[in-house]
Amino acid sequence: SIISKNDLKCSLLQLECHFTWVLLKEDVDLDTIEDKMGNQIEFLTQSTIASYNMLSYVCHLKHLNENALQNLRKAEKEIRTKHADDIERRSLVTWGNYAWIYYYMNKYEEVQTYLRKVEDTCKNLSSTARFKVQLPEIYSEKGWALLQFGRTCYFRAKESFRSALEKEPNDPEFNVGYAIALYRWENNTKGSDRNEIPTLKALRRAVELSPNDTSVMALLALKLQDLNLVDEGESYIKEAMQKTPDFPYFLRYAAIFYRKKSEFDKSLELLRKSLAITPKCSFLHHQMGLCYRAKLFQLKKIKYSPREQEEELIRHAIFHFERAVEYKSTFFFAYGDLAGMYAEAKQYREAEATFQKVFEMTNLHPTDKQYLHHAYGNYQYFHRKSESEAIKHFTEGLKVEQDCLARQKCKNSLQKLLEKRIQKGLGDAADFSKLGFIHQLNSEKVQAIECYEKALDLDPANEEYLGELWKLQSSI
Repeated sequence: SIISKNDLKCSLLQLECHFTWVLLKEDVDLDTIEDKMGNQIEFLTQSTIASYNMLSYVCHLKHLNENALQNLRKAEKEIRTKHADDIERRSLVTWGNYAWIYYYMNKYEEVQTYLRKVEDTCKNLSSTARFKVQLPEIYSEKGWALLQFGRTCYFRAKESFRSALEKEPNDPEFNVGYAIALYRWENNTKGSDRNEIPTLKALRRAVELSPNDTSVMALLALKLQDLNLVDEGESYIKEAMQKTPDFPYFLRYAAIFYRKKSEFDKSLELLRKSLAITPKCSFLHHQMGLCYRAKLFQLKKIKYSPREQEEELIRHAIFHFERAVEYKSTFFFAYGDLAGMYAEAKQYREAEATFQKVFEMTNLHPTDKQYLHHAYGNYQYFHRKSESEAIKHFTEGLKVEQDCLARQKCKNSLQKLLEKRIQKGLGDAADFSKLGFIHQLNSEKVQAIECYEKALDLDPANEEYLGELWKLQSSI
């Protein structure tokens, strides 16, 4: 009946599993997650139980509920093998997923069976809630799931692992998960006031507790490199290389380390090695493209660089950026890099089409919009020689009120361009107004007032400029 179905839904919403963790398919490319989970099972990078549970949820999102059930059966088999003395406790997430999938298949008796299993286990574990119990391994599995669903979930992933650590502070897997989540979250919130010490501390602790986890060791190396401790960072890369010379998840981070160190050929060698193992990995193709692009820009610094060499590097970069977006259709940054490389090749129609494809994406994060406007502004200025379009897009990026690196870039690029126009005697009222706005953002009130006064000299009836000038004069 309708009532009993509603009652079931109320119970289902109280479960702790992938269906209640707000993992939105709009935020990710489902095929990419599926491939990633398959690789993680093959290379044993984390709990295979968690990977099968995640695969079941991804299959459901792709409307393949029978496949979803098959993955849950695999998870159950792993639980029986690895946790024979703790089956009920370890099965709670899997049973929760079973209940939800059967609900969507309209098999309500099976739903009730799994709800009872969860309820009985929670009761046995002395939980005060009917369908929930606060277990560190559930917090941890939630953290890993959130990490798979992209940047918007990194903060919640970090908090989930923190909750797990509050209960078991010395657990190696929880420490690794927390360090990775903190590292990714921090990288995604690059502002001028970020504190990098907690991440460094978490990564050191994770390496201490899991000395054979070379992925987290490589992340520690990258963090040390960011802090200009390059030699110490490289010592970890070399140690990890001795331990797992063919492990793809380590190789990708080692490749990033050497690209940032401007050792591009070394980076490409490691990426090729990793691509031989996982040939359809969009991340690796993107990294290959970044290496070829870096080699191109290095070559361009030579006064009379050979054009054939430049063209070859452009071709390689375009090839790998195209593969990156082919294998992951939501790979926002790869689209931006591909458009930029089309512009280098003077393929302006393809560049424009690629930029427009990204502008049409509906689920862009505010920082994505800032990055996009900056990249498109640069394209308009350097390749299409349009100052007006560049100013328009740098300004649009600046209007997105999210303090991050991309916004800083929009501000710096816009300021340089406006000052250049004004020095040439081409500045109009709008240019002075925009420069005044930038001075306001920089807390330079005197310079801001001067700019708005000049804007009013050129456009005396403009109420917006009058309003800004009045506010500034009142605040001094």
